[in-house]
Order: sequence, then structure tokens, then C-alpha cells
Amino acid sequence: MKSNRALRTPGGLSVRLDVRSLVVVLLLLLAALAASVLLIGTGDFPISAGDVLKTLLGNGDAGQQFIVNELRLPRVLVALLVGASLGLGGALFQSISRNPLGSPDVLGLGQGATAGALVVIVLFSGDAGAVTAGALVGGLATGLAIYLLAWKQGVHGYRLVLVGIGVSAVVTAVNGYLLTKADIVDAARAVVWMTGSLSGRDWDQVWPLLALSAVLVPLVLANGRGLRMMEMGDDVSYALGVRVERVRMLLLVAAVLLTAAATAAAGPVGFVALTAPQLARRLTRSPGPNLVPSLCMGAALLVTADWVSQRLLGADQLPVGVVTGVLGGVYLLWLLVTERRAGRI
Repeated sequence: MKSNRALRTPGGLSVRLDVRSLVVVLLLLLAALAASVLLIGTGDFPISAGDVLKTLLGNGDAGQQFIVNELRLPRVLVALLVGASLGLGGALFQSISRNPLGSPDVLGLGQGATAGALVVIVLFSGDAGAVTAGALVGGLATGLAIYLLAWKQGVHGYRLVLVGIGVSAVVTAVNGYLLTKADIVDAARAVVWMTGSLSGRDWDQVWPLLALSAVLVPLVLANGRGLRMMEMGDDVSYALGVRVERVRMLLLVAAVLLTAAATAAAGPVGFVALTAPQLARRLTRSPGPNLVPSLCMGAALLVTADWVSQRLLGADQLPVGVVTGVLGGVYLLWLLVTERRAGRI
């Protein structure tokens, strides 16, 4: 059975359907939904999966309605949206740089968002809304700096990664300096934020992420063909009619916005953007950026990691960033060994 099938619409438009990728996307969506139901039912007041579903459908009692709809559902939606944003942003960076290490974690966008949040916390003692805005501005400023420093008659993939690593080192040093200048209360608050956590997330974080995703995801998918052509090289892309620099700039801005917004909502949750696209590609066994599978993989990864963190030590005892950091670090080491054996690094 072939993985690809060509479908022809009544208007004569031919559409190629990758059956394996479609199956992978459906399975990842089911896994994300199943983990979401389990996560909603996990906590100091456990609720069975059946009661969670009944409550989501409006048939729970008053106590369950409050716990599910007001306390736990927003957290799960933030986890799904943040994971999806990081997965899609990571797929864009890796495809544009044509490098499996080209993710926001390596390029320093998370550190840039952290710097923006630390400035607000340490220098201005800002509230949660101000910290979110500071993280968003810091991530955008870092992305712009990386792009400008990597520009030389275009943006080459390896140059983008190398510049990103250098910027990441500088911003990490700045973050360390800011922590040393903070008082004990602000420093403790900053460290908690820097770990990456979904604790205390509510509808105030859901709506901005949802609105941004509603704009950026269709925009990215609409430029998916151009991104796929660009993986064959700029010259081939130009020959096929792709406006390379325009598409690259547009998708880089979208990737930075997705990553910065996700970091602003949940803190710098590590390695989801690095691992989700690679895992999605291995499951689909399909060339190209795998944008939709990466998005679904990121959502499934983060909500599952949050459920694991709560099951290990209890509610909010282990930030989700610790779990993703451990798993992502192991994966990064494996990826480096694989790339070295293949002679690519």
C-alpha cells in the first residue's frame, strides 16, 4: 500500500494525500486529547476520566464544574497551545536552517524572552501581565538581532545557527547578571519563572495564545509549499517561482512570534521545539517540514509531560520544564551522536 495518494477534485485540481502522515496526525491528536482528559482529572481532588468528560459536556455537579472549567481546563489549553506553538516554531526554524539543531532552544530565543522577563521582574518588580509583555518583547528583539547578524546577501542555515548560539551565550550571561542584582524575593520569583511551569495558568493566558495561533497557523500553512521548495536550495526555489527571501522572512517572523508567545505564557519550556519536529519526521517518514505533524507532536508532548510531572511528585511539585529538559537533553545528546556518526558535524 502506497503512502501517497493523488486525489482529483471536480474542478480538475490535483491534491496529493500522504496517508501515513494523516494517520500519524490523527493518532497524535487522540494522544493529546487522552492526555488532556487524564491531566484534567489529576490533582489534589482527583476526578475520573468519565466524570471529566461528563463535566466538559455540562453534566457534572457544581464542584466538578468549578474544578474542571475554572481551575484545570485553562491550564490544559495553555499546555496544548504552548506545545503546538513550540512544535510548529521548531519545525520552521529547522526547515529554514536545514539543520536539526536549528531550534529556538539552541538559537537563544528562549533566553531572549527570559531576559525580557527578568528585566521586568528585577528592575521594575512588574506584575504577571508586565512579565508576559517583557518576555514577548525580549523574544522578538532577540529574533531580530539574530536575523540581522546572520544576514549576508541572505540568511544561510548554518550561519543562522552559529549566530544564534553566540547570541544565546551573551543573553545567558546577561540573565545571570540580572539575577545577581535582584533581591532575594525577586530572584526566587525569577528562578521559578525560568524553570518553565504551567502552574496557575488561567483564561488570561489562553485567549491571547488562541488569537495569535488563529492568525499565524493558517499563515504558516499557506506558505508550506514555498518552505518545502526552499529545502531543495535557494536556486531551485527561485527557478520554481518561490520568492525565497520574502517567504523566509515571513516564516521567521511567524516562528519568532510563536516561540516568544509560548515562552511568555509558560516560561522557557525547554526542548519541545527541538524534539517535536524530529519525532514527527521519524513517525511520518516523510520529507519536508512536516508542519502539521510537528504542531500535533508538540501539543501531545507538553500535555503528556505535564501529566507525568504531576503524577511523579503531586500537583505543582515538579515544573513541566524540568521534565521536558531532562527528556530533551537526552534526545539532544542522542541527536549529536547520530549526526557525528553520519559525518554531518
